[in-house]
Amino acid sequence: MTNREQSAQFQMANSASDSAEHSFSGVEDRLSSSNRSNGRIIAGEGLQVPFSKTEDWADSGDISSFSNYRFHQCDLTRKQAPSSENKQREQLQQLSSDYGLLDNLQCNVASLPIQTCLGETTKFARISTKLPDINEARKDKPFQIPISSLELLRNHGSGFKRLIGDGVLEPHTGHGKAELSTTEIMRIASAKYIQSSSGPGDDLALPDYSCLSEEKIRNVQLAEILLAAADKVGCQQFDEASGLLDQCDELCCSTGNPVERTVYYFSEALREKIDRETGKISIKGLGKRMTLDVEEDSMRPSLPIIAHQQLVPFSQIQLFSSIQTIVENVAEAKKIHVVDFRIHSGIQWTVLMQALSARRECSLELLKITAIGTSSQQVIEDAGKRLETFAQMLNVPFSFKIIMLQDMLELKEDLFDLDEEESIVIYAWFLLKTMIYQPERLDSAMKVIKKINPCAMVVIEAESNHNSPAFTNRFAEMLFFYSAYFDCFEECMERDDENRTVLESVYFGQGIRTTLAAEGEERTIRNVRIDVWRAFFSRFGMVEVDLGMASLYQADLIAKKFPCGSSCTLDMNGKCLIIGWKGTPLSSLSAWRFE
Repeated sequence: MTNREQSAQFQMANSASDSAEHSFSGVEDRLSSSNRSNGRIIAGEGLQVPFSKTEDWADSGDISSFSNYRFHQCDLTRKQAPSSENKQREQLQQLSSDYGLLDNLQCNVASLPIQTCLGETTKFARISTKLPDINEARKDKPFQIPISSLELLRNHGSGFKRLIGDGVLEPHTGHGKAELSTTEIMRIASAKYIQSSSGPGDDLALPDYSCLSEEKIRNVQLAEILLAAADKVGCQQFDEASGLLDQCDELCCSTGNPVERTVYYFSEALREKIDRETGKISIKGLGKRMTLDVEEDSMRPSLPIIAHQQLVPFSQIQLFSSIQTIVENVAEAKKIHVVDFRIHSGIQWTVLMQALSARRECSLELLKITAIGTSSQQVIEDAGKRLETFAQMLNVPFSFKIIMLQDMLELKEDLFDLDEEESIVIYAWFLLKTMIYQPERLDSAMKVIKKINPCAMVVIEAESNHNSPAFTNRFAEMLFFYSAYFDCFEECMERDDENRTVLESVYFGQGIRTTLAAEGEERTIRNVRIDVWRAFFSRFGMVEVDLGMASLYQADLIAKKFPCGSSCTLDMNGKCLIIGWKGTPLSSLSAWRFE
């Protein structure tokens, strides 16, 4: 049997197992684009907000707490005498320093209640944070990694590939110069590796290398070595894989260009995978593993997370658009009850308070927030105290309750103080993915939510499939996803920025290692696409809710406030907003209710 025949046979076997691999709790992760729609939103007075025209969408690190936002000084004249107005505003400014400020963001849209203004940057106390040629490797071995599946490559590539008539990959253009993105370089390397290993592909168009710089060519070759190493790990040829990873180590570093950084952390993950499989401990593998609980650590505002939210647009787009969606779903409610499963600093609810205090037609009788937590009780209590103080400043009637659980299975309907007259909203910011590896907890939580029967459930999740039990499938998915993030950091942050180093090494690096190297319940970091969540929510009788024109307008408006905003892509998948980087999807924002 020829190499091409063996590769085709392997691809067929992979295709047959895809439905089992891309699922959780019996829900299939459909890769087809049949249900995906593109379009543009008409917002404001005839203003047309175009959304990126991607053919197909191909998932962070967890971007969670938001603690860097400059509060809009609301018009309080109807509540305060003119003589006390300045004092009131000074108090609000002082309180805002507890959360931090958001530089260079001004969203003064008359038709929208959520607004911000320019301000000086808060000075935070310093927080200590622990922070070639590869033909020989391919000899006598057909390419077996599922990246060789042209269908899988097409699903990843079509969202960002731009092929012109002569088959040359047209580079992404940003800031006036043409440049291949990190994700595009990974796609070229994948196509080259497939072609050289399995023979020419019928529809693989490779770029004209005469148009690439020497650095780009070296980057493609480096990525090919990483692909070869992943191939060997997938085939359990660990000695050969280690040799290839040694080559990667010689050619990349954690402070280099985004391709080198991506390869560096994926190389670490592959070494840890080898250590786990062989039981050997290497200095660069398990011997270097960090034990930080990323989920719990992200609850506490830190300099790296604050820098991320200042300089990278995704968190702010998610926050403002999601709060706008909540505002629209409780427009006529006098009593509002928000259930937040991961409150973090609580900054999102100061934005909601300002929006509700500005309402003219429907006065607010009570804003109730219930915070659910399984750890970091002191952090949640501190968030509650800040929110209570902020509510007093705005004269917003407010109550705050904490429900601490040892296990999500303990969550019951009778733990909530429910009022028949209140409108309930569930806020799930990167929550559901934390329970995918424990489906009984996810099902239990959903059953409780159904009994509460919220008027809306706002869900923010990463948009990628990192849940396949097959290592090689996870590698393919993650390579494109994290390549987009490393590319984003290159455009939004300086290479020698200490905060960037911590974000990449601690948060992204650990996420890559956990997802690639661990198996079973040890693989706690998982993500699935919006199509999977749709199928899952439908089991509980949930239907998708329109986000609303104002929410989509907020997303586009905030993206434009960032210097790198032109590279941040927004698209609609049904009624869901997909937020991406240069066409590669990174997160989804959707709203749901029970029929």
